[in-house]
Amino acid sequence: MTSEPLLGKSALVTGGARRIGREIALNLAAAGAEVTITYLKSRHEAEETIREIKDLGRLAIAVECDVRTEQSVRDAVVAAVNFHGHLDVVVNNAGVFQSVPLDQLTLEQWDDVFATNARGPFLLARQAISHLRKTHGRIINIGSLGGIHAWASHAHYCSSKAALHMLTQTMARAFAPEVAVNCVAPGYIDLGEAETRQEAEHFAAKTPLKRNGTARDVADAVLFFATATNFITGQVLAVDGGLGL
Repeated sequence: MTSEPLLGKSALVTGGARRIGREIALNLAAAGAEVTITYLKSRHEAEETIREIKDLGRLAIAVECDVRTEQSVRDAVVAAVNFHGHLDVVVNNAGVFQSVPLDQLTLEQWDDVFATNARGPFLLARQAISHLRKTHGRIINIGSLGGIHAWASHAHYCSSKAALHMLTQTMARAFAPEVAVNCVAPGYIDLGEAETRQEAEHFAAKTPLKRNGTARDVADAVLFFATATNFITGQVLAVDGGLGL
């Protein structure tokens, strides 16, 4: 594999302004891709991420997008295709994580999490598929270990990610043979946030590899699916250090 396996390709990363999405966008750019990122409220962070991508010598734009809204998703895909001229990789990264006891979970909380975590990837894939078929592109969804294992205080989150895992497999069948669709399901990812240090230490101790995941671990898995043979499709890859074993 060359050091720039995505040279000449373009990628669209939702929620690419910060945290894991930022690392995914930067990793794809380092591999040669031009990148469009979307953001909802993180305009300043989006602008900074775009500067970093351009420092790598890649073309990049940031587009405000609410993945819950059909028109907003349509506008984001149009902007990406107009800017790059084509679309090769879509990463459905934008997501919502909440912890709420199941017997206290409101309908609004349930619907809001599903709207972002499940409906958003559906809307984006549906809008992008005609462009991806032309380029024999890839869709990579960001699921969760919570979509594989039940977490009692995260019923809506776990259910939405399980739905996304199934959507990945359905897309893989529906969009074949032109487009490969896969999913990265992270375990506990340590983003270095001070308020989660005790929790991070707890999960690192439970993990067979005795460490938590990093944003780069997730980004490298995304890059694998973006560059691997398109004979790999419909897969949900747990990036969890063995936590789910």
